[in-house]
Amino acid sequence: MGIKALKPQTRSTIITYAIVIVAFVAVTLLDGMGLISNSLSGQLVPICAYVSLAVSLNLVVGVSGELSLGHAGFMSVGAFTGVVVAGCLARMGVESEILLFVGSAVVGAIAAGIIGFLVGIPVMRLRGDYLAIVTLAFGEIIKNLLNNFYIGVDDAGLHFSMTDTASLGMNQGVILVNGPKGAVGIDKISTFVLGILLVLVTVAVVLNLMHSRDGRAIMAVRDNRIAAESVGINVTKYRLMAFTVASALAGAAGVLYAMNYSTITPSQFDFNQSILILVYVVLGGMGNISGSIVSAAFLTVLPEVLRPINNYRMLIYAVVLILVMVVPHTKIYQRLADAVRSRLRKGPKAPAVAVEGGEADE
Repeated sequence: MGIKALKPQTRSTIITYAIVIVAFVAVTLLDGMGLISNSLSGQLVPICAYVSLAVSLNLVVGVSGELSLGHAGFMSVGAFTGVVVAGCLARMGVESEILLFVGSAVVGAIAAGIIGFLVGIPVMRLRGDYLAIVTLAFGEIIKNLLNNFYIGVDDAGLHFSMTDTASLGMNQGVILVNGPKGAVGIDKISTFVLGILLVLVTVAVVLNLMHSRDGRAIMAVRDNRIAAESVGINVTKYRLMAFTVASALAGAAGVLYAMNYSTITPSQFDFNQSILILVYVVLGGMGNISGSIVSAAFLTVLPEVLRPINNYRMLIYAVVLILVMVVPHTKIYQRLADAVRSRLRKGPKAPAVAVEGGEADE
């Protein structure tokens, strides 16, 4: 039985996982052969982080049908929570990088999920532009709060202040978060393998939710809110569910992103970061998980590929964005795409059966 004989949903799921696995194998082989430059190799972990962020945001924007502009805020919650957890675990004597990352990612995802749930309780009662503005404001509030956080750890435990590092009152401790300077002295424990595993986990969570009963309820709310309410679907509950899950996944991606650098600052998680993630979702297609994976990877790599022509690379990047948005709506592209789809969907022709006694009945 070939892949064409499978249900469309199963076929789409297999293709999505195959994209991630094939990309991992191809990059590993190319890196082993020395065909990937150092600058591009340094982008592998951020690519995985952005893919996870795009897939998780697609759950809100594409599947749930809500416009959220605060995804970078949840990413920052996970990032700084993960840094603090990793610092505490290292202080306790945990040396395994895998345990440090897994512990940080789990706690970072839980923290971002809790914040997402608390924010979503009032926010998910709004729609359209109002929802976008409130989530945008949330992202800016988180960024400004992090600018005033001073966190350190010593043998006595964790110390927190919103004044300065001197008020932490530590005794030969380590400063983990230093206000506007951000998190400093981070152990770079993120790897490409861990990034791919996080992508697979994110894809699995999102696809399983989409294909579940709850996922069908979320899409029913997106398609027709009034009809969903009329059959007894709790609209706020399912919108909040999608928002919370996406927030938790963004927190885990934030941990992966933060653990790839020695220093991160709150200014890295501003409005522009949220817009960038939204661009990945829109270009990949609303509700299209495999499209989000491809667009996030392609648009993250593109500036690095164009670095040899540094004077024009951002101009070319902008032109590519415009073309990707405009070309799919042209008649020539649509006809070509329809022809390719119809050719792929055609199954093997059934063998002709001879009919005795003349022509077959109509």
